[in-house]
Amino acid sequence: MMEWMLLLGAGACLVGCATSGPHVDRISRKPCGTAPDGQSVEMFSLRNAGGMQATIMNYGGIVTSLRVPDRNGNPGDVVLGYEHLDGYLKSTPYFGCLVGRYGNRIAKGQFSVGGGSYTLATNNPPNALHGGLQGFDKVVWKVLKADVGPDGPRLVLHYVSKDGEEGYPGNLSVTATYTLTADNALRLDYKATTDKPTVLNLTQHSYFNLRGSGDILGHVVQINGDKFTPVDATLIPTGELRPVEGTPFDFRKPTAIGARVSQQDEQLNFGKGYDHNWVINKPWGELVLMARVVEPVTGRVLEVLSTEPGVQFYCGNFLDGTITGKGGWVYQFRNGFCFEPQHYPDSPNHPAFPTTELKPGQTYQNTIIYRFSTQ
Repeated sequence: MMEWMLLLGAGACLVGCATSGPHVDRISRKPCGTAPDGQSVEMFSLRNAGGMQATIMNYGGIVTSLRVPDRNGNPGDVVLGYEHLDGYLKSTPYFGCLVGRYGNRIAKGQFSVGGGSYTLATNNPPNALHGGLQGFDKVVWKVLKADVGPDGPRLVLHYVSKDGEEGYPGNLSVTATYTLTADNALRLDYKATTDKPTVLNLTQHSYFNLRGSGDILGHVVQINGDKFTPVDATLIPTGELRPVEGTPFDFRKPTAIGARVSQQDEQLNFGKGYDHNWVINKPWGELVLMARVVEPVTGRVLEVLSTEPGVQFYCGNFLDGTITGKGGWVYQFRNGFCFEPQHYPDSPNHPAFPTTELKPGQTYQNTIIYRFSTQ
């Protein structure tokens, strides 16, 4: 592949380019292949002065790498995925992607909005999952901006999802901004508008392993939620908001992922472990801390913040050794976990859940922050 090209406008060197040393804010880009529709795909590397680096493709808005220092200052990649575009084209359980139009599941692929009824592909039988057969994770996004902004190096992507795409109504215009901030956080800001009533639930689907190898059972998790949404055998919410107290879903105090994940519990059996939505304790639309994860060996700490009402915690229950990722790592059962800030699954079919309807004249906004530190 071509060497990294630093850009300002059409390819000129940035302030803080490679010749200035590693500890500066900068962004660089390189071509990385061609999508199935013939469009060129590029990889963007965002670096900050704190020694953190995020690499993102404009195919699927995928975070392909996230290098974060451990307690000794040694950087390591903390997300699962592939080294090249081809891996994502052949087989991926949504590694690192921008999920849309609707993150998580919609029961039987059916919903009603704006007086119309709509049917989606049931790509996770019997339900629709993560936007369908070709969701936002499988399209090439237009690059609007790649520069060092006031809050750090940033990448701004744009995509127009046409009326009827994957069965969803409305021409939907979506902008996704990735910013690597000075406090070692990857900040994602999503905005969208529509010309017809539709439903929308965008999220980010990175698989984290803060140790950088092995299973994630020793990671210690805390979730700011008193309730979760129990599911049926097909992982569709029943409509209940169930208290976590007295259940394996109580992460209000720091608890290792492996402490209770193998307990005999109907909900854990349905998901083969944790694959559930937590109801976050916060006012509507307020940016708050949802979850905190500590990896004791490396000392890395991940904090998850968002404006969304819920967060899906998934602990890699369907990784099965059939995928070989970066560095030849064969991804096994529970080698990665996801924290996906979101609206509740199947919200269009549950009027009591916070609404996911977006109407003409409204602007959808969603902020997700993955902030790193050490202890």
